[in-house]
Amino acid sequence: MPSNTSSTNPFTRALLAGALAGTTVDLSLYPIDTLKTRLQSSAGFYPSGGFRGIYAGVGSALVGSAPGAALFFVTYEQIKSRLQASRKSGGVVAVRSSEPVDHMVAASVGEVAACAVRVPTEVVKQRAQAAQQPSSMAALRYILAQRRHIGLLGVWREMYRGWGITIMREVPFTAIQFPLWEGMKSWRRRKTGRGECSAVESGVLGSVAGAVAAGLTTPLDVLKTRMMLAREKQAALTMFRHIWREEGPGAFVKGIGPRVMWISAGGAVFLGSYQWAYNMMSAVT
Repeated sequence: MPSNTSSTNPFTRALLAGALAGTTVDLSLYPIDTLKTRLQSSAGFYPSGGFRGIYAGVGSALVGSAPGAALFFVTYEQIKSRLQASRKSGGVVAVRSSEPVDHMVAASVGEVAACAVRVPTEVVKQRAQAAQQPSSMAALRYILAQRRHIGLLGVWREMYRGWGITIMREVPFTAIQFPLWEGMKSWRRRKTGRGECSAVESGVLGSVAGAVAAGLTTPLDVLKTRMMLAREKQAALTMFRHIWREEGPGAFVKGIGPRVMWISAGGAVFLGSYQWAYNMMSAVT
């Protein structure tokens, strides 16, 4: 019979389970992400590559997925635990706190931390996906080669282009997805009487939560993609006005089908594999 005593500490469990989840979801669903990026590109779907080379830029995803997801879950679990402990002990943070608020705050802080890794890899990846460069390495070299024209600070800014809009997209996304996911898991635990959800249950609930969050945040995703693919850096408001004026409001739901499908499937794989690894390291049946 498995022991209920964890063989690893919460930090290590979150780190390893998050790294596994990030790598698994990015590799398994990468083609859908590529199609979504090409649909949102201002150049159009077929000029950006169409259905050809759907694994373009996968090298960047491989490099960034594990550390990005690990950083998110380590931050998320630590912040969530601290908030819940404060609320239960009647601390200062507990004054207006509740479980959904704990999850919302923890997920938002986790996303900000993860974006330190995610944004540079997204910039490189999406330029390869949209056929601006033949590969992730070529996209990275192109950015680094601009050092003699724009300096090191300019290269840094280029690698973090779209940082602000990515945060604006990811924070609302996680503020919807994680409280919904955690709330459905709590409901499932109460219904089954078990101490924790299984990986399959977590995956199904993660799929539902991801689909809802993905659909609601698609306009922000379109804006983020356009900013990262633009030849020259533009402010978010300037880009928003340009898209609205030139293409109309319909442009802000471009790629919503692949995005919802990708993130719904991704939620199942990401949160299901995370739960599986976390449960295994916690020795939970």
